[in-house]
Amino acid sequence: MGTSAPSPRRSPVKPVDAAGLVLIRATKSGEPEILLGRRPSRMGFLPGIHVMPGGRVDPPDSAPSGFPGAPHPAVAVALGGKRPPIAFLHAALRETFEETGLLAGIPIAGTEGRPTSPFWQAYRDAGLAPDYAGLDYLCRAITPVTSKRRFNTRFFLGNGNHVGGNLAGNGELEDLAWHPVAKLGELTLVDVTQYALETALARWKAQSAIGSSAAKLLNYRKDIMTLSRQRRPPG
Repeated sequence: MGTSAPSPRRSPVKPVDAAGLVLIRATKSGEPEILLGRRPSRMGFLPGIHVMPGGRVDPPDSAPSGFPGAPHPAVAVALGGKRPPIAFLHAALRETFEETGLLAGIPIAGTEGRPTSPFWQAYRDAGLAPDYAGLDYLCRAITPVTSKRRFNTRFFLGNGNHVGGNLAGNGELEDLAWHPVAKLGELTLVDVTQYALETALARWKAQSAIGSSAAKLLNYRKDIMTLSRQRRPPG
């Protein structure tokens, strides 16, 4: 009997740019809480896993919001590349609003900003503006090459005490709540989320200055997570 021909090796799926936002707030007792939700079991990617809000970067995220401000210079340099740095911040803020109903930002005067879309108008209606310079860059994570869906995600840290809106979202996250840090061990987390949360908490507790800590690259070798320095963007 003849032997069947080996199956052709499938090329890895190209990662899609994405962004996520870790929001930490202090309770009245001073203890930290983190905004997290669980991906529904029907989802094809990370079903049943607790995550911070986030998602892919869309083309409109590269456009101006109509509000003043810019990323912290150190964050902008670390994010430098083919895509404008502001696009990742916009994606993180937009996905947070879509998935949780919350707008992360700072109070503004009523006449400040000229919103360029309904999303940014929601900021204006809430009396808020995006706090670009207040978002710290935590890390970048690339999904394993063996995954059918892959993301190249930049994670940011924001002030959870500076938000507007109502906690609701679009149904993409279940068990959506401000989870006490002391109970994170009861949640189902993957290694990337665990690392991002630990890094965010360390910076939050130390009150680290924005851009003072380098963002690490999380990659996989044989499906084992590795950490390394990010290569400095050219230019």
